[in-house]
Amino acid sequence: MKPRSLLKSLAAASAVAAALGAAPASAANTFRFAFQGDLKSLDPYTLKETFTIAAHGAVYESLVTRDKDLKLAPGLAESWETPEPTRYRFHLRKNVTFHDGTPFTADDVIFSAERVRAPGSNFQTNVPADATFVKVDANTVDMVLKNPNPIALYQFGGWYIMSKAWAEKNDATKPTPVSASTPSYAALHENGTGPFVITEHQPGVRTVFRKFPGYWGKVESNIDEAIFTTIQNDATRVAALLSGEVDWVDPVPLQDQSRVSGSPNAVVVNAPELRTIYLGMDQASAELKGSNVKGKNPFKDVRVREAFYRAIDEDAIVKRVMRGQAAAASLLIAPPLFPLAGEFKRPAYDPNRAKALLAEAGYPNGFEVPLDCPNDRYVNDEAICQAITSMLARAGIKVSLLAQPKAKYFAKILKPAYDTAFYLLGWTPSSMDSHNILYEITGCRNDLASPRGTTNLGNYCNPKVDALADRIERETDQEARNLMIKQAYDVVQADWGYIPLHQQALAWGVSKKVKLVPRADNQMMLFWVSKEP
Repeated sequence: MKPRSLLKSLAAASAVAAALGAAPASAANTFRFAFQGDLKSLDPYTLKETFTIAAHGAVYESLVTRDKDLKLAPGLAESWETPEPTRYRFHLRKNVTFHDGTPFTADDVIFSAERVRAPGSNFQTNVPADATFVKVDANTVDMVLKNPNPIALYQFGGWYIMSKAWAEKNDATKPTPVSASTPSYAALHENGTGPFVITEHQPGVRTVFRKFPGYWGKVESNIDEAIFTTIQNDATRVAALLSGEVDWVDPVPLQDQSRVSGSPNAVVVNAPELRTIYLGMDQASAELKGSNVKGKNPFKDVRVREAFYRAIDEDAIVKRVMRGQAAAASLLIAPPLFPLAGEFKRPAYDPNRAKALLAEAGYPNGFEVPLDCPNDRYVNDEAICQAITSMLARAGIKVSLLAQPKAKYFAKILKPAYDTAFYLLGWTPSSMDSHNILYEITGCRNDLASPRGTTNLGNYCNPKVDALADRIERETDQEARNLMIKQAYDVVQADWGYIPLHQQALAWGVSKKVKLVPRADNQMMLFWVSKEP
């Protein structure tokens, strides 16, 4: 780093320290953490994004959660059974209260099941669309399905239970959309049952968590307080970690990892991650937004989609942009989550074939297209998009890159706006299962009232995939199910429906005073954080 840049980073780090503030004298242990993006909304149904879900998970809880190894574990439901194939019975924990003192009951579960599937929610697929929740008594709830569903509980880890009484009292019965221009009460306040409460929330700046003295369970963490601050600048974030102003940062830029690990104060925690970074294309609009092609949409032509795929040298991205800390992907799901993933091979990089395909499709000189990209969400996200822009240029495609902070980016591209022609996104299936991909990412977005295809931003659509997804959801024979999943992925690949790029590696910077759990879904859970005083 140049001396002037270092001075600027240290000055910025001092500003960060001021924002973090000093812990009150009564606080025995304060954990400070920083992410490149912000924590905009406290409404747990606004944004299905890993960091946000994990932050909400400190204050809200699910019926069924996941343990350190991502296996299903009891949450607010202490146990459950299936008295019949289409009925789940949940036995709720007793003597649990929300942070405002209101008792947790079956009414809150039923309310939350409706709210999470209501318009505006980004978590509609976390509860089966055909599920009806029935109150048996104050501490027992049945979930009744129209068909057997072997993965019905897999999604529950990101579905947090809210207080019915609190939501009604504060006019927060409807979920806050990610595109909301005015924050709702639930976006600025929380009332969960979790081990921490939020005592201060400045969206995009600072959020303060403190231990909830009335928590029902035992917490492994020894921290009394956690202070979150957004630090978008890479150099400032690293400087704050090395100076001890923060105890955890995500991510550590690839070029700084050896310096951090060689420091006396911190280490880099690297681990495989299940998130897949990929590119999507608008395949539904009659005319491609932002393009110089008028009256039609080039992405409707399979030859154009294949040309884009073959024009991108993913091996070069892994080697140069990601510095070897990524694995090239052939599917939209990480190999550990699908036993037959090894049967798929990534189509070869072939720029000459890309040019020939574009010429065959009627674009011998290429065309113009905008690319939407976040610049504070994934590891080297903007740098990846810059590399893709250059690669496509060699095939004659003129890409105008729009890289924005994730708050603006997600509001633009996600439901209900769907304002994108070509975009980069990362996805970890919340169910850890392929059905989530085949329903939410590749499912036809024909019915805006249906959760199918909610995150299918370019509306790739093949009815064969939808039919297979419906069968996969009901199939209880795992071998038969895997074969159907493979068949569905074969269809998507033959359609050149998406361009999988890679699975990035988790890259946390952690103080040597801190112990935590680097889960493969990249969720940093405060209730597993311990720090030497």
